Amino acid sequence: MILELDCGNTLIKWRVITASGEHVLGGGVVGSDEELLVHLDTHPALYPTHCRLVSVRSEDETTRLTDALQARFGFHSKIAEPARVQAGVTNGYDDYTRLGLDRWVAVLGAYAIAAKACVVIDLGTAVTSDFICTQGNHMGGFICPGLQLMRNQLRTHTRRIRYDDDSAEKAKGTLLPGRSTVEAVERGCILMLQGFVSTQLEHAKAYWGDDYALFLTGGDAALIGPAFPQAQIVPDLVFQGLAIACPLS
Repeated sequence: MILELDCGNTLIKWRVITASGEHVLGGGVVGSDEELLVHLDTHPALYPTHCRLVSVRSEDETTRLTDALQARFGFHSKIAEPARVQAGVTNGYDDYTRLGLDRWVAVLGAYAIAAKACVVIDLGTAVTSDFICTQGNHMGGFICPGLQLMRNQLRTHTRRIRYDDDSAEKAKGTLLPGRSTVEAVERGCILMLQGFVSTQLEHAKAYWGDDYALFLTGGDAALIGPAFPQAQIVPDLVFQGLAIACPLS
C-alpha cells in the first residue's frame, strides 16, 4: 500500500491507496505529524509499505516527517522536487524552483488528464491559478487569499464582525444580498472568489477561445464549482500529479 501526503503550511492531507493506485483505502486531513502517525496506528489495515509526498514546508520540517515515517514503517519517502521539464510540461517560472510544488504537481495532473490547454484553479487557504498551453508550456498564474483568509482578515481587523462557524455555514445557502453581517461577509467572499475564477476564464478565452479545460480543486472547489458548469472538479488533482512526479515503479 502507498501512503500519499500533501503537506501544506498548516495541514497535511493524506490517503492510502493500493499498489496499483486504483483504490483509495482511507485518508483525511490532520494538523500535525503526530496526528498523522496516530491515525495510521489506529487503522492497522492501512499499514503502508511505500510513501510519496509533496511538501511546501521547510526542508527541516519535511525531513522530520520523513524520518518519523521511516522510524515507524521502515521505508524511505519519495519527495516531489522542482523540475524545469517533467511529463511533457515546461515550468514557466523564471526561477523554476520557486513555483510551489503543490501547484506544480497539480499542473502535471491536469495536463495529463486534459492533453490540451488548461487552467488549474486551487481553491484552498490561498487560491492559485495556473495556465498551461496545448504544447505543455506553463504560462504562469496568480495567487490571492482564499475564503478562510478573507473571512479571518475581516474578523481580525473589523471590531463588529463577530460570528461563529455554524452561522457562517448557514449564510452560504444563497447569494442574495445579506441581511446580517454574517450573510454579507460570507456571501461577499464567495462572490469575490467567483469573480476571481471568472477573470481567469477571460484570460483563457483570450489565449485559446473555448478550446481549453478548466480544473477546480482544493477545499472550496465544491462551493465555487456550481457557478462554472464547464469545470472539472477534481479533489485529488494534487495526488494525481504526485503519482506522475514520483512514480514508485
